[in-house]
Amino acid sequence: MKRITIIAAVVAALALASTAAAALVPGVFDPDKTGCPVSTYSHGVLHLEKNCAQDVNAAAGADITGVAGQTFTSASFTLASTSQCQGGSPRFNVSTTVPTTPQPFFLGCNNVTPTINGDGTATYTFNSSTLPASMFPTGTITGVQIVLDIPGTADLTNITFNGMREVPVPGANKHHKLKHPCPHNRTRDHDCGLHKGKGH
Repeated sequence: MKRITIIAAVVAALALASTAAAALVPGVFDPDKTGCPVSTYSHGVLHLEKNCAQDVNAAAGADITGVAGQTFTSASFTLASTSQCQGGSPRFNVSTTVPTTPQPFFLGCNNVTPTINGDGTATYTFNSSTLPASMFPTGTITGVQIVLDIPGTADLTNITFNGMREVPVPGANKHHKLKHPCPHNRTRDHDCGLHKGKGH
């Protein structure tokens, strides 16, 4: 009985460690210090803004930590309304070990059909049932970001990745800097200038 109790305690501890390791870290990409992008988290809402022209080298978003080494199964977020989906933004950028072109895999709000909730919010779910096979991330995950790089605002709630609810760790860095949201410093247009997916 004692051995079973110890095993149960270890399993619970590992589950808590896994949960604690996965976290949302709001931040901005603003190398020219324009002050244009805004990323904040409050009361369960990740609020993103890009208050400048589309060609300005800036983006708002968040890193999702603690998922490196995993394989992708699913992701989702809810927007305040469908009007906040502008082309492929906001989106998940999922980087993996697969040497595909392009990298990362872009999971944009325009790539899936949202579920409209009773309060008017819209939930976007990315999995093997909703994504085309060519867009489904394969390989081992090396990094994940949420990115808004088209002018406008987005209010994201119920953010999940691989079945885990993603929220910031209390006391996390409030001045976190995102890596360049597009591979090889491509243009910051929808899908980093690749123009793939629905909505074209």
